[in-house]
Amino acid sequence: MPLWIVVFLLGVVEGITEFLPVSSTGHLLITEKLLQMAGAITADHWLVQGSAHKDVFNVVIQCGAVLAVLPLFPERLRQFAYEWREKATQDYLLKILVAFGITCIGGFVLEKKGFKLPERLQPVAWALLIGGIAFVVVESWLRGHALKKQVTWVIVAAVGLGQLIAAAFPGTSRSGATILLCLVLGLDRVAATEYTFLVGIPTMLAAGGWKILKELRHSSAGPSEDWGMVALGFIVAAIVSFICVKWLLRYIQTHTFIVFGWYRIAAAILIAILLATTR
Repeated sequence: MPLWIVVFLLGVVEGITEFLPVSSTGHLLITEKLLQMAGAITADHWLVQGSAHKDVFNVVIQCGAVLAVLPLFPERLRQFAYEWREKATQDYLLKILVAFGITCIGGFVLEKKGFKLPERLQPVAWALLIGGIAFVVVESWLRGHALKKQVTWVIVAAVGLGQLIAAAFPGTSRSGATILLCLVLGLDRVAATEYTFLVGIPTMLAAGGWKILKELRHSSAGPSEDWGMVALGFIVAAIVSFICVKWLLRYIQTHTFIVFGWYRIAAAILIAILLATTR
């Protein structure tokens, strides 16, 4: 299979799953394994070697998906641009930056300790299953509860820690973990989605920038990144992410997240079956 088709498929998967609470990292790994099983990519392909190139590719296309959501929050952007002197605006911006800071500090510690995400489907299946059950349980428990719209400092800390949990356990989902924690702490679905998405923007852009900087520093030591393929994945992920997030923001106006919980459970069962039949 031509490389550009593989990159296109991964961009579509990333765009669909980056902000839906189902784990983009987990779905990218699943897609790569399926492509390998189908013979579309071989064992010596950069996509299945766990190389620095693959790491850069995944993070950069995530940046494309993240940037695409900015136009979907015009009121917040207008508020940040023209009402930044208002106390409410400064408070909200500070809460975004503090959650981002918690994630950055924790991420720096993980990297210094040499932490690497395991590239196996089994932990992805467990994370999807546990998160799916959590969504079903929490959404069932929330029925009839009045939820608030105010982001508290407890929620800020929880979102920062939630992003770290997602970074350490493939299949957890950054948006899934943070939205779930917001719901448990009483924040309503629309406010939780907006806040966690806005925190995710500087988080993923910082991660992407750091990975690109490291790649440029070490590019002379080995084969350089195929920036054309990276750009293709970035563009595809951005377009698909914009469409998906626009749909999601409308969906949660009148629905809960329980359908994503059931999806995660079903995906975990399918992965378990796949693992059992390919041993």
